[in-house]
Amino acid sequence: MNFPEWMQHIQQRTERALEHCLPSKDLAPQRLHDAMRYSVLEGGKRVRPLLCHASGAVFGANAEALDTVGCAVELIHAYSLTHDDMPAMDNDVLRRGKPTCHIEFDEATALLVGDALQTLAFRLLASPLPDISETQQLTMVQLLADAAGSRGMAGGQAIDLASVGKRLTVAELEFMHLHKTGALIRAAVLLGAMCSKADATALDALGRYANRIGLLFQVIDDILDIEADTATLGKTAGKDVDNNKPTFCTLLGVAGAKTLASELRQGALSTLAELEKSGGECTRLRELTDFIVDRRH
Repeated sequence: MNFPEWMQHIQQRTERALEHCLPSKDLAPQRLHDAMRYSVLEGGKRVRPLLCHASGAVFGANAEALDTVGCAVELIHAYSLTHDDMPAMDNDVLRRGKPTCHIEFDEATALLVGDALQTLAFRLLASPLPDISETQQLTMVQLLADAAGSRGMAGGQAIDLASVGKRLTVAELEFMHLHKTGALIRAAVLLGAMCSKADATALDALGRYANRIGLLFQVIDDILDIEADTATLGKTAGKDVDNNKPTFCTLLGVAGAKTLASELRQGALSTLAELEKSGGECTRLRELTDFIVDRRH
C-alpha cells in the first residue's frame, strides 16, 4: 500500500476497534455512553494510533495488539480534549467540526465522559495482548500512566493554564509542550514499539524521535492556528492568541516557527536513519513525519 492507502486502512481499523470497545449507547447509563461515543467516534486524524502502528512496524509487531494499544492512547487523547474544551479550561464550543461535548450534552456529562474514557483506556491496556508478556504489559501500563499524569499531559496542561498572559522563553514553552502534547505522542510511539521485539537501544532512539515529533506537532498546530480558518481546522481558529497564550508563533514569529519545524523534522528523520542501520523498517514513520508537517488541520 502507498502511504494514503495505509493511513486510511489504519484509521478504519482504529475506528472499528474503538466502535467495538466503547459501550453501546443503548446500555445504561445511556446518556453517558452516548456522550462517550460522540466524543470519540467519527472524528480526528487518529495520529496517535497511526504512530502506534508505524512504530510497531519497525520490528514487526502483532497488528491486533497494536489495535488495542492504539485505542488506549486515543481514548486518553479524547478524554483530554473533552476536559480541555470545558469552561474551566479553554471554554471552546467546537471540536472536530461539531459542538464540543459539554455544549452537545452538558458540563457534568462531559466531565464524566473524560473520567470514563480514561479508565476504559487502562482497562484495554490491561487486557490480554497477543505475543506480549505480563511483565512487559505492566511496564506499558506504567508508561501510559506516566504520560497521562502530572509528569506528562496533565502536568503540561497545568503549566499551560498557569502561563496565560505570561511571556515564556522558548525553552519553557518547549518544556510545557513536551508534557502537554509530546508525552502522549511519545507514549504512542513507544507502546507500539513495545508490542514488537524492539530492544533497549531501539526504544531509546524511538523515544528521541518521538520527543522531536511531539514538539513538531505542536509547532505546526501553532502555525495552523494563525494561517488556517475555523472551517478547515474543525475548531476555533486563533483562540490561543485571543486568549493571550504563549505559542511558538508569538515567541518566534511565523517564519521562525516554520524554521523550528524544519529543524525538528530533520532531527526526527536523522534519528530514524539510526534505526534503519540496525535493520528497522521506518518507512511509515518517515511518511508520518512528513504528514505531520504538511497537514492542513
